[in-house]
Amino acid sequence: MAERQLQGLQRVLGVNALFATAYGNVGSSIYYALGLVAGLALGLTPLVFVLTGIFFFCTAATYAEATAMFPEAGGSSSFARHAFNEFVSFFAAWAQMLNYVITVAISAFFVPHYLGGLFWEPLRSAPGDVIFGAGVIVVLSLINVVGIKESAGLNVVLAFVDFATQLMMVMVGALLVLSPQTLVGNISFGVAPTWADFLLAIPLGMIAYTGIETISNMAEEAKDEAVTIPKAIARVRLAVYAIYFTLPAVALSALPVTRDPVTGEHSTLLGVAEEDGGYAGDPILGVVKQLDLGVLQQPGELYVGVLAATILLIATNAGIIGVSRLVYSMGIHRQVPDRLRRLHPRFNTPWIGILVFGVVACLTLLPGQATFLGNMYAFGAMLSFTIAHAAVIRMRLAEPDRVRPYRGPGTLRLAGRELPGFAVFGGIATGASFIVVTALNPVVAVAGAIWLALGVAIYTLYRHRHGLDLVTTAKIAVPRPVTDTEAEYESVLIALEVDQYGPQIVATAAKLAARGGRGIYVLVTIPVPQALPLDAKLVEREAAAASMIQRARRLVGRRVNGRVVKVRAGQSGRVIIDEARSIRAQAIVMPLPPRTGTTVFGKTVETVLAERPCRVIIESAPLR
Repeated sequence: MAERQLQGLQRVLGVNALFATAYGNVGSSIYYALGLVAGLALGLTPLVFVLTGIFFFCTAATYAEATAMFPEAGGSSSFARHAFNEFVSFFAAWAQMLNYVITVAISAFFVPHYLGGLFWEPLRSAPGDVIFGAGVIVVLSLINVVGIKESAGLNVVLAFVDFATQLMMVMVGALLVLSPQTLVGNISFGVAPTWADFLLAIPLGMIAYTGIETISNMAEEAKDEAVTIPKAIARVRLAVYAIYFTLPAVALSALPVTRDPVTGEHSTLLGVAEEDGGYAGDPILGVVKQLDLGVLQQPGELYVGVLAATILLIATNAGIIGVSRLVYSMGIHRQVPDRLRRLHPRFNTPWIGILVFGVVACLTLLPGQATFLGNMYAFGAMLSFTIAHAAVIRMRLAEPDRVRPYRGPGTLRLAGRELPGFAVFGGIATGASFIVVTALNPVVAVAGAIWLALGVAIYTLYRHRHGLDLVTTAKIAVPRPVTDTEAEYESVLIALEVDQYGPQIVATAAKLAARGGRGIYVLVTIPVPQALPLDAKLVEREAAAASMIQRARRLVGRRVNGRVVKVRAGQSGRVIIDEARSIRAQAIVMPLPPRTGTTVFGKTVETVLAERPCRVIIESAPLR
């Protein structure tokens, strides 16, 4: 009997590996977030990063508590599924998809700006930056379709090099340019910046911290996840604070706010477009260019510019990988059309989903508006974070006695109930930021509403087409990753009598069926009383049997085929054996019927076991 062993995911990632991977995503954001925030917040840019750092502390605590409870990929989508229902989970997942798409677009958009600042000036402005960035997305999307693996070791090394470089810039900048007097002089409350611009800068500043989702998505590969995940998140938080609380102050000292004597407008070159002589597209490189490094000036600029471009390339690729994982997860949970998660027959990657959302990323890149991309990123991130906070609050209220390997700091007592203070404060902060970015930016509000409406329409139509409601989780049964090995068969026969349907039976068969094999065959037998001819019309029972096959197909997909057979009482076992031989089944899955006589399993099951032509699996889950 042919069997194939499934390799499972191994829980091998420790604290250092989780930290390095997460910081590689979080740390890349400073290369564009600094310019975007400084363009609005001006002299209050350091304050914006401190405020958003406080919000990030609460968000990190939320992700640590929820991920330790449910160490599975999905982040806020997974939290919402456990706390609320499938529709809320979809909403969070769709917001995450927007985050990934914008991550891909904005990271690719800034790659040519850093390279152009070193080698070729046309790359720093349209259309050179748009064309180059779109090319980066196309190439990396095709590479991910082929499925070439990332070098995990290289990513870890680059993450630590990136952190060390940023830390070195802070220390050198503190010695050479940091000026408290200049920082104070940069600020004109209510004027430079205006209060509206200051409020808009806060959600933009939050994009610097959205990589925290990375650790949650790696939870299934973390060893001793209840301990390693909270520790890794804590390390990311400290490392991020070390850079984001200090580097903006150095940057605003090197490139202070100035006032145009003609127009009266205030600006800093950190937020001024390159065509106007600024460094909005490559703010970190702009800071280095203001440092007096002597003979090391040119090598220093080259080193930082190339490192920044490399980190942004990796961030673009990480976004595409995130798209592929998320679209597959959403397909498994019946949130998007199954075709999007379908794996390439040769490369075993969700190639359709990668290409579709790669095209969406290119389309968002075409206008060449970095601020718009940043605001769209904030739109999706704030929505996703707010749902995550709400999920943790809901689980604290609904399941107060549930085991929580990690509990976030701070407890609020309300009407005799305990609320997580970090999630309450974080939810208010991210929710208010979401309102700000939509209320003060009509273009973002319209684009975001279109994105959400499109997602809800796709979700609703797809679920309706497959006979599913909007709130019940309906996961496609596929072989799940395990640390032990389990057999997988080329063809599986599900043998049922009419009215014996149970979703667990179909799930067991799908788990055993080889993805590239002949699939799953459902045989439904209808016992016909002796008083009736064998071909008698039994309309209701025939309809019920046909419905069982359709329900199995909705649960697993088009791999399912089947037929209905009428038999005399007591002959079902013989028919099942003949059918298994006819289709060359390698496994038969049957339900355990209620015990009604002297036999343990019932006559049908005992007949199949006695003359079994292949492996027989008896599923004891309740029928319904």
